[in-house]
Amino acid sequence: MKDVPDSDRLKGAPKHERHFYATNRAFGRFGMRIFEPQTMERPHWHGHVEANFCLHHAMGYDVDNEQVVVPTGRLAVFWAGVPHRLHTITSTSAEQPKLANIYLPLDAFLMMNHIMPLQVALLGGGIILLPETLCNEDMVRRWYADYRSGDFERTEVLKMELNALFRRALLEKPEFLRLPRHESVGERALSSVHIRHVIAMVRLVLENLDKPLKNAEITAVTGLHENYALGLFTKIMQTPLRQFVLRMRLMRARALLVESSLAIASVAEASGFTSISQFYHQFKAAYGVAPNAVRNQYLA
Repeated sequence: MKDVPDSDRLKGAPKHERHFYATNRAFGRFGMRIFEPQTMERPHWHGHVEANFCLHHAMGYDVDNEQVVVPTGRLAVFWAGVPHRLHTITSTSAEQPKLANIYLPLDAFLMMNHIMPLQVALLGGGIILLPETLCNEDMVRRWYADYRSGDFERTEVLKMELNALFRRALLEKPEFLRLPRHESVGERALSSVHIRHVIAMVRLVLENLDKPLKNAEITAVTGLHENYALGLFTKIMQTPLRQFVLRMRLMRARALLVESSLAIASVAEASGFTSISQFYHQFKAAYGVAPNAVRNQYLA
């Protein structure tokens, strides 16, 4: 499936969503922006690992009904597939607050090397806070200049630097604004072998959302007994595998509705739903409105 030309984009979509969503992937494009932050009326979620760097302000988030505060001058990283809402902006200087956002597609994040503990932590709802010694305002502004340059090599270096930054963050015990769910309830840390199995299952799901996916097919990638692999997935992700697959399909469907002019039946098919009635039922249960209502909200 090809990307929809700019001329066909839905004009009413928020600018950053128009730019970073893509029709041929579940989780959109890599990107970065610096802008004046605005509070949000309701939670939202999307298919990126998102990094926030507050300039001259702190901000209060409601993350899946839990309150966290992102301080100024620190890079906070989380999976934006967890419902989140920015509700408070607190200035820390006389300068105008600015927020730097980095949008890293989930599939790209999961392909980064040597950061499996962080991958599982973020997918489990954790929010990591990087020390100032690893990331400061100068670095963030350099990244933004690289991204805005439009130079492919500079953007690739930016991504490599993010991977290196995440690896450095794991050299010592990471600081979390919000603990991953499996750690917050006091469970023992899982081994790297367990983490590899879950990441393998997640990757297979993301690469095959438009295909029928049975539990046995997904768990086979681990080489484990199906029931054991399913239990391991639920333990780490705090959601059953089938619910995870459904959520990923719904996220892809919403992106396609906002970003493309595909017929709703084609959106359902591209997102892995076997019938239009099933798609409508699941979409309305998840978002509270029918698919056509979501699309109409973004029409110019």
